[in-house]
Amino acid sequence: MNVSNQSTTNGLTTMDASSAADRTVVCSAKGCRTDAAYGLLWNNPKLHKPERRKVWLACDQHADPLSDFLSKKGFLKDAVPVAELTDEMG
Repeated sequence: MNVSNQSTTNGLTTMDASSAADRTVVCSAKGCRTDAAYGLLWNNPKLHKPERRKVWLACDQHADPLSDFLSKKGFLKDAVPVAELTDEMG
């Protein structure tokens, strides 16, 4: 089953971190349908409170490119295995 609480922005799918362990999650990279291995936790300080975290999911192949993109913007806060995602992270 695909995650039902996803939204797409700029070709990337963002998932609410809640209940990630209970669902099959797929990579957020455009066109990728591979199971996600990592949750990339980020926020845009111009839009979000400092404690707020958005989550992009990444497969092994896209973890580095998505992390690099978020890092260049200064948005990446952490990367964790999908199994470690919690409600508090998103």
